[in-house]
Amino acid sequence: MSSTTAPSGWVEGRTHFFPVRVYFEDTDAGGVVYHATYLRYAERARTEFLRACGVPHQELMAVQGLVFVVRSVLVEYLRPARLDDSLLVASRVRELGGASVTLDQRVLAGVITVARMRIGLVATDLSAGRPRRIPARWREALAPLPEGEQDAGG
Repeated sequence: MSSTTAPSGWVEGRTHFFPVRVYFEDTDAGGVVYHATYLRYAERARTEFLRACGVPHQELMAVQGLVFVVRSVLVEYLRPARLDDSLLVASRVRELGGASVTLDQRVLAGVITVARMRIGLVATDLSAGRPRRIPARWREALAPLPEGEQDAGG
């Protein structure tokens, strides 16, 4: 897949929505989505979110020599999702620092939030393995909503 591939999902306001179908491989023996599967859903959604912003991972790596590394994850499991459910992962930027970005991600079954996550990422230099400032183009694309404002994902 190239960096010019159209993004999956759609954007409303500053929130990206990524559709997911629950397959058998995503579940435990009882047909409930396994807890670690939510992290895979969130990772896919973040990749498509960046692509939708016009700043795909592949370009960040090839042109800037940077990669976003997960620094922290907070997950709250609120309700079970089950085999064959149709879900949406809503992703939006909560905070943007010099070398870091914090995302809020929610997994929705219809209008019900089944899990919510706060993901901390750090822009890391590929060769040195150290944090490095997020380039201006990515900073502009990832700018969060002003404090107090909400969009469709709020």
